[in-house]
Amino acid sequence: MPHKIWAGSLKFGLVTIPVGLYGATEDHGIHFNQYERGTHDRVRYRRINERTGRELDGDEVVRGREVDGTLVTVEQWELDEVAPERSRTIEIEEFVALSEIDPVHFQKAYWVAPDDRRNARGYSLLRRAMAETQRVGIASFVFRGKGYLSALRPENDALVLHTLFFPDEIRDPAYVLEHAPGDDSYDSRELRMAGDLIRAMSAPWRPDEHVDTHTARVERLLADKAAGRAPRGEPKRPASPEPGELADALRRSAERARAARGSSTGDSDAPGGSGATTVPDSRPVSTLSREELRRRARELGIRGRSKLSRAQLERAITESPGVHRNRRAENEPTGKKPRRSPRDQGGGSS
Repeated sequence: MPHKIWAGSLKFGLVTIPVGLYGATEDHGIHFNQYERGTHDRVRYRRINERTGRELDGDEVVRGREVDGTLVTVEQWELDEVAPERSRTIEIEEFVALSEIDPVHFQKAYWVAPDDRRNARGYSLLRRAMAETQRVGIASFVFRGKGYLSALRPENDALVLHTLFFPDEIRDPAYVLEHAPGDDSYDSRELRMAGDLIRAMSAPWRPDEHVDTHTARVERLLADKAAGRAPRGEPKRPASPEPGELADALRRSAERARAARGSSTGDSDAPGGSGATTVPDSRPVSTLSREELRRRARELGIRGRSKLSRAQLERAITESPGVHRNRRAENEPTGKKPRRSPRDQGGGSS
C-alpha cells in the first residue's frame, strides 16, 4: 500500500472525517547518483558550517532568516503553534465549479482516503454529493511547513486534493509577452485557416496513448552501455520544410492533418461518411508524427501500443502482417481480374 504522507481530518460544516493523504502521482524519470569521474566513489552533499568547515548532524541545524539585519531562528513546534488547528485539518471553506479555476493554479495531486471503515460512510457521502452538484471544495491547510490553498474534487470512487498556487504566486504573463503582437496582426482568412487546422487535428483525449519516450530512450542507452554495446541513436526524421508564409503554412498543415486522419480511419472522419474506404498510408514510418504512428498502429491492431517507444512503434508497424498484406495488394498487376466467388462461378440461383 502507498505510504501515507499526511494524517488529519477533512472538515466541511460541522462534519469531520479522519483522513490520510497519499501521493496521487509518481515520478518514473531516471535519477542519477553522482560519482568522481574514473572511480566508483559516490559524491554526497553534507551539512558543513561554512565558517568552521565542521560537518553537522541534522539536530544541530535550525531554520532561520534575517529580519531587518537580525537573525531570527524558529523551531518546528513554534511553526506548528502558529496554525495548530489547520496543520491537522483540511477545512472546506466553500464550494465552486471546477471550470471557474484556471488550470495555471493547479500544483500537485494527492488521493484523500478515510482512515478506517467507520469513517467511510461520511467520506462516500461527501464524494457523491460533490459529484451530483458538480462542485469542488476549496480548502486551506498546512502541509510540510507551508500553508496551501487546495481544491478537493470527486474522481470516480475517490476524492483527490489538488494543491493550488495562491494568486500572488502566479506571474503576470505580460512580463513574457513583450513580443506578442495584437489581434490586428492577422486577418480573418488566417484566423479561419488556423481554426480549420485545429479542427483537423482534434481527437478524443486518450491519456493511455501518451508515454514518456525520453525515459525509455535513456533506459535503452543505459542498457546498451551496461552490455558493452554501442548506443543506438533514434531514427533521424527528415528536416521540416521552411514554413514560408503563415497562411500557406496553415493550409498545408491542415491538409496534412486531414490526410493523416483519413488514412487511419474508415468511419465518419473520412470523406464519404461511414462507408468510406480507408486508403493505406504508404509514407515511411520514420516520417510520421507520433500521433500518426499511434493511428497507424491502432489501424493495424497492434496491442500494447500505448506503452511502446517511438522506435518500438516503428518496428511493430514495419513488421506487422497487415503492412505486408497492404504491400502485396499494392503490387498486384492492375490488369489482373479479381478472383470470382463460387457463387459467381456457378451462376447462382435464378
